[in-house]
Amino acid sequence: MTPDLAAFLDKLYAEGQEFDAEQSDRLDRRRNLEPESAALLRSLIDGISPKSVLELGTSNGYSTIWMADVVNLTTVDNDPERSLDAAENLRAAGVEDKVVQIVADGAEILADSVDEQWDFIFLDAERSLYVNWWSDLQRVLASGGLLVVDNVLSHADQVAKFREIIDQTQGLRSLVLPIGAGLLIVAKQD
Repeated sequence: MTPDLAAFLDKLYAEGQEFDAEQSDRLDRRRNLEPESAALLRSLIDGISPKSVLELGTSNGYSTIWMADVVNLTTVDNDPERSLDAAENLRAAGVEDKVVQIVADGAEILADSVDEQWDFIFLDAERSLYVNWWSDLQRVLASGGLLVVDNVLSHADQVAKFREIIDQTQGLRSLVLPIGAGLLIVAKQD
């Protein structure tokens, strides 16, 4: 990562923290991934070199930029205004050509994806939807692929059922990394 991009990300994260502190409704917040979690996400992607990457939950593009530094990806958010903010941040970071940005419901994108389409999926959307998305998430994740889920420690009660379903699914290995808000790493075995 270049020093300029690192400085831009530091600034974007700080602005997001300030913005979030002023919002009473959590849905209005940017809720950016913590920098240490973003760095791990980037390292995972850099290490495994997935051919296809899907991010569900763009927000203002903070995590998108971290990933786009090392890979082309598709990112999805259902909020048109937030997606405009993300587009501006992607341009400012110089990674807009590496990102396909879609404004849509994550469930639609998953339903429209073909079997095993995505080698790497980063899930950072509304946690209450994850259980309903599970059959499509499992279907569209490629054999040997990784699913990374944020907020599994900070909001453990909200993802408990989702984690239980994952634990009961054959052909998966998973572990929780206690960094940031907690990352769940799920590997789909070949």
